[in-house]
Amino acid sequence: MDIGDFKASPNLVALFLQRAAERGAPPMLWVKREGAWQATSWQEAARRVCVMAESLRAMGLEPGDRVMLVSENRPEWCLSDLAIMAAGCVTVPTYTTNTTRDHVHILENSGARAVIVSSAKLAKALLPAVMQTDLCQFVIAMEPVRQMQGGGFTVHDWHALGLGDALAAEAAVGERIARIGRGDLACLIYTSGTGGAPRGVRQHHGMILHNVDGCARIIAEDFAWEDEVFLSFLPLSHAYEHTGGQYLPIGLGAQIYYAEALDKLAGNIEEVKPTIMVVVPRLFEVLRTRIAKQIEKQGKVPKLLMDCAIGIGSRKARRKWRPGDSVLSLMLDRTLRPKIRAKFGGRLKALVSGGAPLNPGLGGFFQSMGLTLLQGYGQTEAGPVISCNRPGAGIKMDTVGPPLHGTEVKIAEDGEILVRGELVMHGYWANEAASRAVLKDGWLHSGDIGHIDEKGRIRITDRKKDMIVNDKGDNVSPQKVETMLTLQPEIAQAMVSGDRRPYLVGLIVPDPEWADVWAQANGQPQDMAVLSATAEFRAAVRAAIDRVNLDLSVVEKVRQFIFADEAFAIENEEMTPSLKIRRHKLKERYGPRLDALYKS
Repeated sequence: MDIGDFKASPNLVALFLQRAAERGAPPMLWVKREGAWQATSWQEAARRVCVMAESLRAMGLEPGDRVMLVSENRPEWCLSDLAIMAAGCVTVPTYTTNTTRDHVHILENSGARAVIVSSAKLAKALLPAVMQTDLCQFVIAMEPVRQMQGGGFTVHDWHALGLGDALAAEAAVGERIARIGRGDLACLIYTSGTGGAPRGVRQHHGMILHNVDGCARIIAEDFAWEDEVFLSFLPLSHAYEHTGGQYLPIGLGAQIYYAEALDKLAGNIEEVKPTIMVVVPRLFEVLRTRIAKQIEKQGKVPKLLMDCAIGIGSRKARRKWRPGDSVLSLMLDRTLRPKIRAKFGGRLKALVSGGAPLNPGLGGFFQSMGLTLLQGYGQTEAGPVISCNRPGAGIKMDTVGPPLHGTEVKIAEDGEILVRGELVMHGYWANEAASRAVLKDGWLHSGDIGHIDEKGRIRITDRKKDMIVNDKGDNVSPQKVETMLTLQPEIAQAMVSGDRRPYLVGLIVPDPEWADVWAQANGQPQDMAVLSATAEFRAAVRAAIDRVNLDLSVVEKVRQFIFADEAFAIENEEMTPSLKIRRHKLKERYGPRLDALYKS
């Protein structure tokens, strides 16, 4: 297997079929059913993809037709995605959390002629949208769904589409994909809409292959390329998982395990023993809190070891080693760190963070515990990976590393990060105005503010559109303040506001576990609504905010706050499926109450 394969591959299907031919009978995809892990081999995956592609063509789909894919992470997701592309069509992945309104928008915008859905549960929101738009002719279901009366579409069994003459299908697919080039459209990935209606990013084959090539080089050069194992749990409808959790492992000839659910993730990690994990910062926050609490419950000595590890890690990052730190670190390598690594399966090479900025202190915690954490940077419009930290270049937690191989990055006069290369999208689907706004003279205008350090590593300071400018003209990064707040044990979620105002105010969601403990210790009911109205409870949260304020500049300090009515969630549309807060939604709901803080 050669890294050069990625540059030579004309399209994603060709890369997959090449790997399947090389790998043959060994397992490719794993899923847990009825308590046991079940595998699909590379050769069986290739057979199913080719036969299904020909079934889609026989159904009436033509080259360039869009096919919506609505499913949880599972082997059928990967096989469907590849089969759609092998048929010459375009995949339109959508989130399982989408409402009927969301589906209507994407169906109308993409003009999808077919949808593939995994279950009757997901079909409840999808099928009414199919009927409303009257554009989709075919619904392909992995599990039985009810045909809605009056719908202008036919329902097909996903499994039946995988039955047919494999040899003839493989020959037909081979002939067809020979005509698909790197510049041809592979999928439309709709951005998760932190600031409004999602837009369809036109991702071409070369865009994703460029990403796979750059990421594979890091693995090969910094970690030694072996038989890699990935655990997929972020939504495959998100560009980060689609590229990093599906096509990167395909390119590496790796095995992909699909996690059962977020609440079973810890157990799945220990069972699967992944070598690489693609993660978002919010999950790191959850894991850090869980690890710290588990260690603290074990007594004073484990807690002392954890504090010692964090201190050594902090000094190492600042290059201020103390005499004896080397000896202490060796002791931690024999005591605390092996236990932490065991919780991640014991053979993890790297945790790769992306999707949102990672607080350096959070990254330092995992590094201190003996885990290699790499922070990447990118966006859907760039495949999505633009850069990534790598051990060989020196990991610095307040940077996102140097650009991927073959990727150009420069900083505009106003500080905006600009990107150029094959990884850049060809534009938004059916939205020329939005495309022209971000694609100028071959450069993608990222909307992010940052700079490049002396070693070529990118440092992000904020989103250009999210930057708070106070009434004195000072710029404040809300993400920095919010991340620092959520590192406090008392605070689960936070949003700060203060544009054109004299100071920042905060919207706070208390940590429910901490709140329960506080309530018990203070003889209060374990009811968040009651606690939020308690002066003593408010004072405890205020103390946490004040601890953060000690490490912030004058313009960054949070002066006043209110409690949110409930946690920010995907279900109430206050978080994206990739767990980023939707500021516009929160401001719609809490804006008047936040504004009232300036009058008190």
